[in-house]
Amino acid sequence: MTKKTLSLSKRGSTTPASEEGRKAPLRPGARGHIRPPQPRTGETKAAAPVVQPRSLSISGIQQFFAPSPRGLEQLLADELGAIGAGGVRVVDGGVAFSGDWSLVYKANLHSRIASRILWRLDERAYRNESDLFRMAGRIAWSELFDVHRTIKVSVTAQRSPLRSVDFAALKIKDAVCDVFRAATGERPSVDTAVPDVRLHLFLTDRVATLYMDTSGEPLFKRGHRVETVDAPLRENLAAGLLQLAGWHGQEALLDPMCGSGTFVLEAAGIALKRAPGRDRSFGFEKLAPFQVDVWQAIRAEARAQELTSLPYPIVGSDRDAMSLDAARSNVRAAGLESLVTLKLADVLDAEAPADSGCLIANPPYGVRLEDQEALANFYPHLGDALKRSFSGWRAYFFTGDLRLPKLIRLSASRRLPLYNGALECRLYEFQVVAGSNR
Repeated sequence: MTKKTLSLSKRGSTTPASEEGRKAPLRPGARGHIRPPQPRTGETKAAAPVVQPRSLSISGIQQFFAPSPRGLEQLLADELGAIGAGGVRVVDGGVAFSGDWSLVYKANLHSRIASRILWRLDERAYRNESDLFRMAGRIAWSELFDVHRTIKVSVTAQRSPLRSVDFAALKIKDAVCDVFRAATGERPSVDTAVPDVRLHLFLTDRVATLYMDTSGEPLFKRGHRVETVDAPLRENLAAGLLQLAGWHGQEALLDPMCGSGTFVLEAAGIALKRAPGRDRSFGFEKLAPFQVDVWQAIRAEARAQELTSLPYPIVGSDRDAMSLDAARSNVRAAGLESLVTLKLADVLDAEAPADSGCLIANPPYGVRLEDQEALANFYPHLGDALKRSFSGWRAYFFTGDLRLPKLIRLSASRRLPLYNGALECRLYEFQVVAGSNR
């Protein structure tokens, strides 16, 4: 699957994604210039027929789709079902589901696994870009958001016969602007960096599906991260790994390679029953169907369920002082400095904060250690440290280095295939027993 986003810098002007941010339009024929498909010799380009836009009601059952990290789809399906989603269907890369409009608010607020919550506006067979233009032209966009809101169109295509997904995005944008101009005499501007309204077009070989993004910024952005480190783990992936590790806040937790604190922040949120979206805003707040009273009631209900103390310790440590400073800043921004313990320590010297619990880490795999030889020397010492200090604990390592179980000299009780973006990884589980290699 490939994903390309049309970049538009001004009303009515376009630049290809590789030139995002530049203001000057490219001249025809220049490298990167988006060329619409040209008619063959002897053909005439037919004008798209005018279609009367239709209103989309938010009453009744609506159709949604929530993309997620690959490998976590079933966890997401269970999560959505628990908050009232119906028609839950797992597909590769996400979950389709249905429900009333209030489910938009609940899913955005409560989902720890989803990347976005997309509202399905239309789905039709298509053969060319004109079909896409007609599909988008059928929707009364001025009833969904104000003309002064900025927009962005993204396209994901899988086996699509179209020659340019950028041109497909341009046709969707043109249709939206034409509908607005006919209804209001104005057209919305485009913002590729921080748009108010995001539209997503998904193309298969025969079917086009048009969604409106109700989340705005991706849901893994919880709203409290102020510092980061190189190659940080995304929050929704970390939350999924904690669930796969069977951790639900009823035992001690340690991340001995905590970096900027993603695991400990997600763990604390789970243990305190905090909704992951409690500290951020969402795209649906900028849409015309937004029901502020319903949203406030749902947020208030979520706040009422929160706990104020932790029955078990949550500890993060790292040998890198700059990473630990970033973790402290993030923990402080989340208001968790009195509940999460952070220490400057090497993983090989880590001590268990309780008699039993869950150790989880995203160890280096050729990124933070200089080379593969250094990793090969490091892993046996890691296995020794686990046996020495963590007898009775469950240890989980999420890594793209598939040599880890052999080199750590421990027998993995589970090996779960997952992905970190496009990188194939494994979540390895080790039941630690003192004084034994296997």
